[in-house]
Amino acid sequence: MAMPCSLLIDFKMAGHVLFLAFGSNLGDREKNIYGAYDKIEKRIGQIVSKSAFYTTTPVGFSSENLFFNSVCEVATNMDVHEIFETLKKIEMELGRSSKSCGRVYADRPIDIDILMYDDDVIDEPSLTIPHPRFHLRKFVLEPFAEIAPDIIHPILHKTVGELNKEAG
Repeated sequence: MAMPCSLLIDFKMAGHVLFLAFGSNLGDREKNIYGAYDKIEKRIGQIVSKSAFYTTTPVGFSSENLFFNSVCEVATNMDVHEIFETLKKIEMELGRSSKSCGRVYADRPIDIDILMYDDDVIDEPSLTIPHPRFHLRKFVLEPFAEIAPDIIHPILHKTVGELNKEAG
């Protein structure tokens, strides 16, 4: 099980604060997420904190394979669109064949979602930030609240900790 960790970093030097959610329910789930962490550190930025792994049942589809979920905070200088493209490549490299289409979900070795990028609000056909459903997903809110309970959702104007409590 991953243990929470926190590093000191100069955020003025980093430029942007990025929160990512991870899910894996195929193969070596822990190895899949650690592999994603490694690639993110090499290509996107420094991981500042990581939640523990949470074991959860699939949401939105039926499967006997339980998920490992986690959230991490990344300090980066990259533009969010470049991050999005890089994350898609990382998922493919780690065995993800395709993203869900039309909200049809399936088992996957890795899923990486951008939860927040600074306090930006982006609503484009291919990219929505903050993630449009993270505030409804306990499997995201619990690990997010573990590492950043005081972060404020830029649309809902509530902290991640408050959203987690409201989700039950």
